[in-house]
Amino acid sequence: MRFLKTPTNKYLTLVTTAGIIFFLSFINYPQYSTKEWLTMLAIAGTILLLNYYTILLPPNGNSLSMDSSVYLACLFLYGLPFTLNVLLIHSIVFSLLQRKIVWWKHIFNFSTYALMIISSYYAFIFIGGTIGSIHFNNLVPYLIALSSYFAINVVLLGVYFILAAAESLESIFKEIIKEILSPYLSTLMLSLVLAILMSKESLFGLFLFTCIAFLLSLAFKQHFHLFKKISEKANKDFLTGLNNHGYFKEILEKEVTSAKESDQPLCVVLLDIDDFKKYNDLYGHIQGDHLLQEFGSLVKTASEAENYTVARYGGEEFSIIMPNTTYQKAISFMNELRKKTNDTYYKGVESLPYGCLSFSAGIAECEKETYNISELLNKADQAMYAAKGQGKNLVHIYNQYSEYSAQRSLSLEKELEEAEHQLRIFLSKDVYTYRHSKRVYQYAVNFSRILSLSDYERKSLILGALIHDIGKIEIPRDILNKKGKLEPHEWEMMKKHVTWGKEIISTNKKLEDLIPLVELHHERFDGNGYPYGLKGKSIPKLARILCIIDSFDAMTTERPYQKTKTFNEAIVELRICSGKQFDPQFVEPFIAMIKQFDDTGEILEDEPLVVNC
Repeated sequence: MRFLKTPTNKYLTLVTTAGIIFFLSFINYPQYSTKEWLTMLAIAGTILLLNYYTILLPPNGNSLSMDSSVYLACLFLYGLPFTLNVLLIHSIVFSLLQRKIVWWKHIFNFSTYALMIISSYYAFIFIGGTIGSIHFNNLVPYLIALSSYFAINVVLLGVYFILAAAESLESIFKEIIKEILSPYLSTLMLSLVLAILMSKESLFGLFLFTCIAFLLSLAFKQHFHLFKKISEKANKDFLTGLNNHGYFKEILEKEVTSAKESDQPLCVVLLDIDDFKKYNDLYGHIQGDHLLQEFGSLVKTASEAENYTVARYGGEEFSIIMPNTTYQKAISFMNELRKKTNDTYYKGVESLPYGCLSFSAGIAECEKETYNISELLNKADQAMYAAKGQGKNLVHIYNQYSEYSAQRSLSLEKELEEAEHQLRIFLSKDVYTYRHSKRVYQYAVNFSRILSLSDYERKSLILGALIHDIGKIEIPRDILNKKGKLEPHEWEMMKKHVTWGKEIISTNKKLEDLIPLVELHHERFDGNGYPYGLKGKSIPKLARILCIIDSFDAMTTERPYQKTKTFNEAIVELRICSGKQFDPQFVEPFIAMIKQFDDTGEILEDEPLVVNC
């Protein structure tokens, strides 16, 4: 009874029971001739062999077994009872040969095959297919039989993965279909090839098919190993043998996605060997390359003990991905590594300022609202340069309130001037959007003064507010200025302004930190926004703040398709939508600021509020 407590075990029991019941209902044992029994045993033996010699498919090493091709060919030539007998013989022999596999897995596997074979047979017969020989007239029934076989397999596997992984129905089925659609199309072709061979020369045809399958398996295995070897070379740094910069980013992308979905900690480290240029100048580049190799080996050995991923980021910079690691554990690990580096002798390091090899490192922790890996790496980079600035041979954790973050930012005036230049492109097309952006910018300036934002965040919010609607330059004038409610297709086009805005500012590297504000300011706290439907704190903080400011100005300013609200009416709306459209953490502080204004937007003479969020 304990076995039936979990949903997955209940499901396994249900499918197994159904498969056995259907098998017993359709199996029979007529008086087969000696030749038929010999054919049956030969087919079962072929399936055993093909299960061992599978075809490996790059890039992930998924394997294609041709056992389904054999079952379908057997079904088309000999009918259902014969095929079920083949399945039974194969399953018994396979379970005896693979006794390390848990017994219930053998039974479940047998049941799923029985359900797929039975469903395919009746789909084939229902469409008008005829058993016995291969005809072109049966082409549609062949396709329907394969579709039925495929559909049952997808449903049985999909439901299990949904129960086991608690993932969405759509994502599970998309992944399964993507993985097995192509192999199943191959299965149909191969099943027809086998059926034609066996219809002409029964056992000899089966022998020829088995030889072809065996040779294909060997050829694809060699091809796959060659592919892996070339892929590894492409992903490795030639000098140190570590992962290279490009592959590091691929791994980091996956790890960040996984960490955010599972709500597990993740840290990223960038480290730079101190005074490496001086070492190169003293001893030459060949000796410098030896130092990089030895240091890379040291970092790799220490990191692999913790299941961390190491890469050569570029030059004398290295990077480490630390899954399931808090910043406390990360700084402890890095300080131990730093001490070990100091204590390890490398030829010529006595000439360096510290008399030993040292590095400076920056650590950034992935948060729920981290927008992308570029933001994470930028934080680690800032922390690393902060360590350099404090005297080197240090490990520094990214702190958004550090003076260094402010030092690394360009002056606000210069950035605003550039953003203002970008924004003036609206003047010839949409004066309303230009004026709206200027008002949102002013609200952002005032609101940033009363929030506990770092200089870097404050500048990003103000700049983002100024250019957040820049993508509307791509919207046709007649839609922007339309009186009355937008049609559904017009509204869909209007929503694309966030994506177009992202594309516009992505061309300017100085503005890349503003991408989250431009692209995500219409995301909603409850997950019903666009373009991605992000929810809660998975939306970057500054985008959540900008959403409130942008919406307030939109409500209180006349628009072509919407009447204006008074400030008091808009405040009521903000409170109604707090926790739905807006992050409640920032709604009341914004309202407190607005209450210092009259309806003309002029600041009253009250003392400024200071709010810690």
